[in-house]
Amino acid sequence: MGIVANFTELDAHGMQIPRGIALELVQVGLAVLDPFSAVKGEVHLSRDQLHVGRRVYDLSEIEHIYVVGAGKASLRIAEALEELLGDRITDGVVVVRRGQRGCLSRIRTWEADHPIPSERSQRGAQLLFEVANRAGAGDLVFVCVTGGSSALACYPPAGVSLTEKQEVHRLLLQSGANILEINAVRKHVSEIKGGRLARRIAPAKIVNLTISDVAGDPLDYITDLTVPDTSTVADAIQVLHRYHLWDRMPESVRQHLLQGEKAESPDLSEVDIYTLMLATGDTACEAMARRAAELGLRSLVLSTFLEGESREAGIVLATIAKEVVRKGRPITPPCVLLGCGGETTVTLEGNFGTGGPNQELVLGAALKLEPDEPVAIAAVDTDGADGGTEFAGGLVDGLTRRRLEEKGIDLRTVLTDHLASYALRELGDLIITGQTHTNVNDMFVVAVVPENFTFRK
Repeated sequence: MGIVANFTELDAHGMQIPRGIALELVQVGLAVLDPFSAVKGEVHLSRDQLHVGRRVYDLSEIEHIYVVGAGKASLRIAEALEELLGDRITDGVVVVRRGQRGCLSRIRTWEADHPIPSERSQRGAQLLFEVANRAGAGDLVFVCVTGGSSALACYPPAGVSLTEKQEVHRLLLQSGANILEINAVRKHVSEIKGGRLARRIAPAKIVNLTISDVAGDPLDYITDLTVPDTSTVADAIQVLHRYHLWDRMPESVRQHLLQGEKAESPDLSEVDIYTLMLATGDTACEAMARRAAELGLRSLVLSTFLEGESREAGIVLATIAKEVVRKGRPITPPCVLLGCGGETTVTLEGNFGTGGPNQELVLGAALKLEPDEPVAIAAVDTDGADGGTEFAGGLVDGLTRRRLEEKGIDLRTVLTDHLASYALRELGDLIITGQTHTNVNDMFVVAVVPENFTFRK
């Protein structure tokens, strides 16, 4: 498949059989999450009848079709729509990460920044507003909002500067809060999130095409620009107090949130909104399980909700793998334990460090794995940029801790100082995919497979 660019290098050392299986299943999971293919499977045009999931739109009754979007997987969705609808699209713009230019002609692309928004992110939001404001009662607007949109299309509310909005993002990302908590705050310190873009698009019909990047697939935390918000200003304030951030927030942000009703998200009950989820963590897990069966391996989907501190989550995965090896439960080897859709976090003090949640997760697992345990654990951010680094994640096995010791690297110090990229680079165990153009949060594969395993032919 070629999705893991350095597959050969990763498979050339350590416990090669479980490592190779873990890497292959990661590739299978990423391949099935391609948004372009997902759109082509769910959206069909038959003359003037446009079928979108369970909905049918008569295009002879539609005056204009617009496409707007923002996020890591939005470009591929837009490409599929443009291939399908061609010059039926009047105008559109998608805000993407730097380097994601794509091959679009009817829909414009605008590159912005992630995970901290920039002036380009604010300009991206303005471009979305311009298209949204053109839409009228007889129009259809496709919205391709996916993970990463909070930073890529960012517009602070009146009285809050972009610099202050950047500080909100920075503090939240370092706090250890989960994505639901982070977005509860960001939605109420915004002129575009929390359904505010939908308010601008109305009264046009809205079709959301999205990819889940939040455990449990809650729509208002995935495509929250254009669906009703279930969180409140009180929720946002509570999160800031819970993580001791209230007093660290810029004064303008505190004052904005204390406005109460003015800071609440808009009522969208009268807006025609249809949302189609193109892919979730389950999509990836099912594909990986099918491939494991083809190889002759048992499989168990362990979680699509994995959250918590990254290193601790890694330790939990490693201890479950030990249970499989030594006790044959909850599944007997040779087998794989799978997960996709959750998101672990790293609590930082000061700088961001050099690494990402998935890199730290696998090194946490390496603390507990032993050389006599035929286990390999791969963990990646499905967007290809773990923690904003150029690496998708990392791969470890039962020999990792010993290999680090031979290089004079103390694993506990690496975890304490958040130097995961450094340690994994020294071992040649960073997973590189480049931008995958999808985003379903994090994916992990725990392969418990002896070196003498014979693959099914």
